[in-house]
Amino acid sequence: MSPPNRLRALIALTAVATVVVEVVNLGYAESGRWSLAVRTIWAVLRALGFLFLMREVRLGRLAARPFGFILAVTTVFAVARLVLPRSGRLVPSAPVLAGFAALTLLCATVVWLLYRSPAIDRHLTRKPRRPVPPWVLTTRVACLSYAALLAVPCVVAVGRLFDPDGLPYPFAVPLLACWFVLALVLAWLVPWATVLLLFGVRWVRWLLVAVTAFVLVVQPALCALLLGIDGLVRDGGPLVVTAALALYGLWRTRGWRPSSSRSVRPAPVR
Repeated sequence: MSPPNRLRALIALTAVATVVVEVVNLGYAESGRWSLAVRTIWAVLRALGFLFLMREVRLGRLAARPFGFILAVTTVFAVARLVLPRSGRLVPSAPVLAGFAALTLLCATVVWLLYRSPAIDRHLTRKPRRPVPPWVLTTRVACLSYAALLAVPCVVAVGRLFDPDGLPYPFAVPLLACWFVLALVLAWLVPWATVLLLFGVRWVRWLLVAVTAFVLVVQPALCALLLGIDGLVRDGGPLVVTAALALYGLWRTRGWRPSSSRSVRPAPVR
């Protein structure tokens, strides 16, 4: 089996492990919790992301690297949010911890092969139509994750409306509405902005920096207000990692200009 095929098999195993760990966790967790159900569905849906990553690797696309890195990191965070003890115990059950450790190892191995394997490096040769640095692709993938990273805790916070210890309705409902609208705006705005980023538009870089800074302030504040410290850690962590990756990618490519944007003067017609 060739190295790319072995990597695809490993990614498929990681997708299966994501589902298995969630099923095991549900068997040991308390039932009837809205937040657990939402986060479990979201974590299981990430298995589809690994299937898409397999396709990117098969086609030899450079975008497989940033997509695989962000998918692996956010998957580890998503599953880590579900392995916390929920019945007064000090630590989660041993099968849950073992599953989480195995999934973390699989995700780390996938990332290592994507970035450090010479055979995979020779395989990932299909570049985008416009030649762009890998860190620009990384920034684009990271920014495209903002809407989902805001939408999931927003849906989780809906369940807190029925919690007697939560915020009163006159405060909680407007905050939830603003949170949901922000996720929708980002889902519409960021894809267009990242397309312009691929074309080397300078002002869009500052727009993405402003959007990232705004999200870094607003989303943790909403998590703290509506979900408490636990929600701040669980849902703010993935966003902070993703935003830091996007900002670092923008900084790494701050002097980049697309070669196709240089104007070429046509030869005079004689």
